[in-house]
Amino acid sequence: MTSTPTRTIEVRYFAAAKAAAGRAAESVELPATASIEDLAERLAERHGPDLRKVLARCSYLVDEVAVRDHSRALVGEVVDVLPPFAGG
Repeated sequence: MTSTPTRTIEVRYFAAAKAAAGRAAESVELPATASIEDLAERLAERHGPDLRKVLARCSYLVDEVAVRDHSRALVGEVVDVLPPFAGG
């Protein structure tokens, strides 16, 4: 039996994402080929509909670099989840 390679991603939440997740950060184990979409789905399953709603509006940084294509394989170790911010 072959196992699928996995890796651990550190997820850091900010503002509304932090409130909806109920934590500032957590580690998530994902398949090695997972995307931001896969990560967001895993997080929503873990934390429920409030976080799912927030994640739909979020931007993501992977190792401090903005990710535009959420379907591409996630390459990096730290993902920042950034909801839209208000202010001026």
